[in-house]
Amino acid sequence: MIATSDSPAAPPEAVSIGDGPSTPMAAAGSVDRPAGVCGQVVWPYAIAFLLFHAALPLMALPWLFSWTGLLMVPLGNYIFCSTGIGLCYHRTLTHRGLVMPKWLEHSFATLGVCSLMDSPARWVAVHRRHHQHSDHQPDPHTPKAGFWWSHFEWLLRENAETRGMAFYEKYARDVLADRYYMAIERYYLWAWIYGIHAALFFATGLAIGWATSGSYAEGVRFGASLLFWGVVVRTVYTWHITWAVNSITHTYGYRNYETSDSSTNHWAIAVLTNGEGWHNNHHAEPRAAAHGHRWWEFDMTWNTIRFLKAVGLAKEVVEPRVWKKAAAGALRS
Repeated sequence: MIATSDSPAAPPEAVSIGDGPSTPMAAAGSVDRPAGVCGQVVWPYAIAFLLFHAALPLMALPWLFSWTGLLMVPLGNYIFCSTGIGLCYHRTLTHRGLVMPKWLEHSFATLGVCSLMDSPARWVAVHRRHHQHSDHQPDPHTPKAGFWWSHFEWLLRENAETRGMAFYEKYARDVLADRYYMAIERYYLWAWIYGIHAALFFATGLAIGWATSGSYAEGVRFGASLLFWGVVVRTVYTWHITWAVNSITHTYGYRNYETSDSSTNHWAIAVLTNGEGWHNNHHAEPRAAAHGHRWWEFDMTWNTIRFLKAVGLAKEVVEPRVWKKAAAGALRS
């Protein structure tokens, strides 16, 4: 994270978040990694990556297993990743596909922080750069520089092009104009938020297990189960399905649109991510809050947005242009 200035921020000038990437059609073949990448390891990311994955063999321990803990993986994916990352970080903050009351936007962003995928400002900045240069060398995580590079290696190597004040000023100035997001960035609140949410998982499990069994030891076991499955396993799971959008949906799948990159739609990734896998649709219309454009392209995150709109908690919702054209055609027929 960076220490940012107190100067007011304005919307970024150099990045189109509504009309798609500004570079020409991505050529077939490979590209080099971004010019700013060096051999230096981003140790905080690398250590977290190693520790969380090293803990996964503990899934084999019967003492840590509970059906409630296992349920926390898909449920936590929806709560923390789909609403926090997909709905808030991605469709709201990055592409401005909808507007929510600030209290609700901040709440969803806080849930996103609990996915341990960077602060809101950094996530937005990296993703906007991805759209500007999708599948060309400046793209931070194109699979044309290597499948595993796009999946996770890009996170573990320093990239001078995605660090420093100039990067944030160019790509996330509007986000950092919000005092809450500035505080998360400046004071490393993301680490505190993630730690507190993990402690709450354990404390809740401890209280429920102790109260229902009358045994403190059983409370500790159930608390550890919720902590392990609901936090550690769920975090790794959401990491990989989100990273798969970078790697798999720029490599395998089908395309509804001719875009200036190699983005694809992949039904399995769409199911796992509650809609983010309809990636070619998204690159064709980045501002659209709905990523599933055909009737059978199920998008749970879009259904959540529809609900928020119905109850008055989401406004200025951007729908795909193809829907508007289809509706106009139906009216004329």
